[in-house]
Amino acid sequence: MKTFRNHLNTSLENSDFKESFDEEKKFIELALKIHEARELSGLSQLEVSKKAHVTQQQLSKLENGNSCNMMTFLKVCNALGLNLDFNTTLTAS
Repeated sequence: MKTFRNHLNTSLENSDFKESFDEEKKFIELALKIHEARELSGLSQLEVSKKAHVTQQQLSKLENGNSCNMMTFLKVCNALGLNLDFNTTLTAS
């Protein structure tokens, strides 16, 4: 019987799958950080969504790792006082 972990490890050997998996993992980690920051601040989703000028549904989707647009993401980060730190240097090709 193949376990999930074994199946995942086999799938990660495929470079296209691994790339997609890593991108999704980063997005989920960001969503969890936003959720955690909101909870630590003691604010409800409704309070943060009003402060960010987005709907509570948009915030909920973001916290649950559903797709959102960049503007919603930035508004929520600003409302929570979160700073974005990019560790990658962008270069033109």
